[in-house]
Amino acid sequence: MAFRLFRTWRPPHPSHLLSRQAFYHDYVRCATPGGTVRIPLSSPKVIGIANSRGERAYQEDFYSFATLSLNPEELRLTVSTHLGIDWDPETVGHPFSRQAVFVGIYDGHGGSTVSQYLRQELHGLLESADKSHIPEMHAYIKEIGGYFKRFKGGLLSPWVNPSSEDAGAMDLHARATLTFFEVDRNLEAEAAAKVCGSTASIAVLHSLDAPSTPFFSAKMMALTVAHVGDTRVLLCSTHGGIAHAMTENHRAEGRVESVRLRQMMGTGVIADSFGDARYVHYVPQDLPTLITSRWMGALENTRSLGDLKWKPWGVTAEPEVNTKLIEGSKWAFMVLVSDGISSVVSDQEIVDLARGATAPKHAANRILSFAEEMGSSDNLTAIVLPFAGWGQISGPDQTKKLREYRSGQMIGAERQRRM
Repeated sequence: MAFRLFRTWRPPHPSHLLSRQAFYHDYVRCATPGGTVRIPLSSPKVIGIANSRGERAYQEDFYSFATLSLNPEELRLTVSTHLGIDWDPETVGHPFSRQAVFVGIYDGHGGSTVSQYLRQELHGLLESADKSHIPEMHAYIKEIGGYFKRFKGGLLSPWVNPSSEDAGAMDLHARATLTFFEVDRNLEAEAAAKVCGSTASIAVLHSLDAPSTPFFSAKMMALTVAHVGDTRVLLCSTHGGIAHAMTENHRAEGRVESVRLRQMMGTGVIADSFGDARYVHYVPQDLPTLITSRWMGALENTRSLGDLKWKPWGVTAEPEVNTKLIEGSKWAFMVLVSDGISSVVSDQEIVDLARGATAPKHAANRILSFAEEMGSSDNLTAIVLPFAGWGQISGPDQTKKLREYRSGQMIGAERQRRM
């Protein structure tokens, strides 16, 4: 799938959101003794991508990548607050102190309107987000009503009141939260976004080395992940090749979501005799009392972008955001996958499939091919980013025998499935 770093379509939205010039680009700068070089992100050795429509009539999986120019003070505040690290942008210098690599994966449902919008716009919106827009954004969110009547701003709360100008700079957690809400507001003008939406996971990688180094060779790096829905972000350690999940699926029966919905919506989650989740709604009165399998009888995920019809009933665009310190020698790579892969391949199988690959592109292809072999008929996307520990994983492939067994079990299954 071609990815283009220019704007081709957007629903109308307030002009002030377009007031800042975009500085993002499709390469990462690297300082060398001979000067600064530009390394294209599209290289299969830098970011490996495999993408397939599967057996679906339409492609609703999309992705994007770019290098952003962000406020160094926000980057400093992020690592100081969430990692306890005193990073000084002055030791890095311009433009490297502003450089952060963005990668996003978007899994559309009900149509591709929202996921295509994210592919074209989300990186630019993240770069241009401005804390001065937060009071107006909070007012818009409150106007949604229902679930959001009680919304106090979450990570945006320090800047909700115009009198709190002295609240200081945002960090990346607040910037990502504002950006995700801006997406929903921008989509208000698009009729299709009422009934279609997209899950999304974005990763922002920021080198802490001085002099600065690109993410694939950084000795120390901050990784911030913002996430809604069931796309997944996984890390693979060099010690034993262990999978470490940076995201949790946002389903009503999940740990995080069950607490959120119970507190804010007055709902309960029970299981029937087959172990399937059922959601008991005490309010509102104009909806069915008992709804099974999907939230509100329609959605698998309780957090998403778009799906505007369902926002009053607790489907939120507010992302779950985490920042992790990446010591390059301890981590081999990062993988982002859509649920067309994660629904049939476990986290550990995903990283084990990638660990012996010759290049990130090869790793992504192996992950996608195995998911297809396991019978996935959904759209499939796998994105692999190498870290400094690429090719240095110790210990055995933990799921090799399991994958061989599963492959054997699938012999003839495809033919039977099509009969």
